[in-house]
Order: sequence, then C-alpha cells, then structure tokens
Amino acid sequence: MFASLSVALLALLQQPVPAPMPVADTNPGRPCEVAIDTLPRVRQVTAGAAANYFGGGGVVAHCKGTNTRLKSDSVAYFSGAGRFDMIGNVHIRDSSLALDANVASYFLNNERLEAHNHVVAVNRNNRSVLRGPNLTYYRAVTGVRDTLELFASSRPTIEYRGTADSSEPYLIVADRVRFKGSDRMWGGGKVTIDRSDLAARADSMALDETRGVGVLVGQPRMEGKDSSGGRAYTLVGTRIELGLTNREIHLVKALGAGHASGADWTLTADTIHLGLEHRKLQRALAWGRSSRPHAVSTLQTFDADSLALDAPDQVLTELRGFGKAFSTSKPDSTARHRPVARTPAPGSSAPLPPRDTAAARWVEGPDFIAGDTLTAHWVQEPDSAGKLRARLHTILARGAARALTHLTDDKDSTAGPSLNYSRGASIAIALKNGKLDRVVAGGHADGLHLEPRPPLPDTTKRAPAASIKRAPAAPKRP
Repeated sequence: MFASLSVALLALLQQPVPAPMPVADTNPGRPCEVAIDTLPRVRQVTAGAAANYFGGGGVVAHCKGTNTRLKSDSVAYFSGAGRFDMIGNVHIRDSSLALDANVASYFLNNERLEAHNHVVAVNRNNRSVLRGPNLTYYRAVTGVRDTLELFASSRPTIEYRGTADSSEPYLIVADRVRFKGSDRMWGGGKVTIDRSDLAARADSMALDETRGVGVLVGQPRMEGKDSSGGRAYTLVGTRIELGLTNREIHLVKALGAGHASGADWTLTADTIHLGLEHRKLQRALAWGRSSRPHAVSTLQTFDADSLALDAPDQVLTELRGFGKAFSTSKPDSTARHRPVARTPAPGSSAPLPPRDTAAARWVEGPDFIAGDTLTAHWVQEPDSAGKLRARLHTILARGAARALTHLTDDKDSTAGPSLNYSRGASIAIALKNGKLDRVVAGGHADGLHLEPRPPLPDTTKRAPAASIKRAPAAPKRP
C-alpha cells in the first residue's frame, strides 16, 4: 500500500501526472491505496528508513480502484506511521460520505479519518448532515469492519433525514454522538431533538432504524407542536421510547412516572402510550401497578385501572375507563352549597363549624359517578373568546353503577342544592353548557333524592324598632 504511494510521489518529481478519468468502485470496501493525481510542489524528507513527503499548491488524489476522491491545499505523508494529512480546504468524497473540513488526517493502517475545524459531513445515502468542530470516520472495509462508523464531540449539530427526499429533517444536538451505518445513532449529554411538529430533551438518546425504536433517558421530555407552533401535548417519564415506521414517529411511550398533558387534559400513570398519525396526537393509553391512572379534564377527574383517550388530530373527544372506574366533577363556583349546620351550644349564639361526617361530605363534596367502566364524551364549543374548547357532554357508567349529583334551583338564590343518589346497572349523566342537565339510571335502578333543608332563622338579627315593645314600668313604692 505504502510502496504504491511512494512510487506515485516519486514519479511526480520527474513529470506532471494528468488527472485520471473517474473510476467506479471495482471492489467496494477495499482498503484505500492513495494515488496522487495532481501535485504542483513536493518535497521528500528521509527519516531513518522511512521517507516522508510534503506537497502543496492544490493537491488532488484518489483511492485506487474506487471512486473515493481527496482534495486539499497541501498534504503530508508519513510513510512510517501510514498517515496521510490534508491541510486547507479539505474535500473528501466517497460512496458513503461527502466531507469538508480545514484539516484531516487519514490513517491507512485502520482506515480511520479524523477531520477538524469547521467539519461538514453529508451522508450520501439519506442526505443527513453533521456540522461540528471534529469528526472521526471509520470506513467500512472488508476484513476490518463491515459497517461505517462516525464519532463527533463538542456538541455537533445533525440534520437527520430518514430518506434522501425527506422534506424536513430532525435537528439533533448533543455533547457527543456516534453513528453506525445510516440507520443507528447514539447521543449523550444534553440531547435536543427538534422539528416543526415536536421538541424532545434528554440526557441521552439512542435511535435504531433497523428495529424502528428510539430511546430517551435522563429526565426525558417530549413536546408536540400544533400548526401555529404552540404546545399540542407534553410527555415526561423515567424513560421515553419512540416507535418509528419509515422513520416517522408513530408511538411515544413513557415508562415509569408518566405524565402527559394536552390542551384540555392531563394524564398521570406508570405507563403512558401516545399514538401519532400525520405528526399529530390521535390517542392515549395509560395503566400501571404502583398507582392507578388519573386523568383531569377542564371540569372532571377520572380514575380507573386503565384509561384510554381519543383525541383525533389533537382534539379530545372521548375517554374510557376500565376497572373500578370513578369520576368526580370539580366544584361549581356558582353553586350555593350550604354547610351542614350544627346546633349552637346553650347560651351561645355563635354557629359551630360544620361537622366532618359522611353526610356532610356528600352534601358539600363534588358530584361523582362510578362503575366497572366509564365512557365520557366531549364536544367542541366556543368559549367566551370564541375559541373552540372541548366541553364535557355525557358520562356513561356500566356495571354496578352509582352516581351522586347536586342540583341547584336557579330561581331561588337562597336555597342550597338538592341531593340525588342513584344506583343501577347503568347510569347516564347529560350536561348542558357545562352544567348538570339530567341523570338516567337503568337496570334495577333505585336511588334517593333529598331536598335542601330550609335555612335556619337568624337569631342574631335585631327586630325592627317599631315592633319592639317596652316592658311596663315597675310600680312606685308607697
């Protein structure tokens, strides 16, 4: 290998060598035997038994029997070390990589290339681009390694494309990265992944396109974006895994301490799966062993052994809870819930604080509905600003269903709410404008309805002066 380079250099001392015609790879993966095509100036320095060569004035070379081309302002070849240095405006092109840098060193013993200073490397298979201060490139060579490898440090930036015609790349930045082939990648140290539809953060990441799997670890966080650039959904967890099809993310998993949120909902569980299509959230699944999944919408909470949310194109439409499903409504700030009164102590007119009893909690607590399964439906309605928002429309409980609801009388501002407790094989609650409209129980249904207790008379209120009668004066003593 080295003899062929020496002969080529010595020949250039005697006569100029015309640039050869481009040659197709006769043996892909063969070791690089450097042949000089253009070398305006050259100097030979003998170091013991080895001869070193230095050339300048614009050098062009190629690897024999391949289409690999090397070009730079100057070169230095150290035959004893098997090292070929290129300095100034370095351009390297082979079948896998197009690389530009200010300085590069080619170690022919192990087919390793080290590039420094304004490195730009383009994967010629999928057009992914790496930019950074340094890059180490291990060529795929028969008998040495079967797959090319790349290493870069000092926070390189990668425009990662799935295919050569991908319209928009993932923008990946990390303290250090490693590539193996065109479809496997690792990153470590403050990793960020950005695209117009998502943003991800983690301490480390791995991507394996051959298996369609990506992993984020170390305080991972994933955010989806809507068409206006706003936040469409967020997912955090101990570990986040990505499922990919044709290099597009279709599944995002939070494994351990999962927390997901959207425009109108939040979800916590040990495990959360978010399904994506057309780069938008479509559905969410949640389950766990250490804690039950818990979901919160605008005015409602849901708990069950497992939860499933439907959000086509990131719009919440339905939630299903399976296994001991339970839902509560947030207290209505406009409702007039009157505390359960207690009789004052003898001789005292000051009211006592409400008693903490089950009855008091039922009267003053939130509405709830429970069953073996729950299904809730939302509709899109405009808010006060005219923006469409998801508003709860119906909730259906099946299997040992029960519900507690409060109903206020809009015509009487002094009365508290009536209390309704229902049981049945199924119970359906309908809402109108965000407020309770009706409750329908079916299948061996029974229940209890309690009207509000009349308000107690105000014993501290003073009677009008006209109604006060003075006691007769005491008779005078004789």
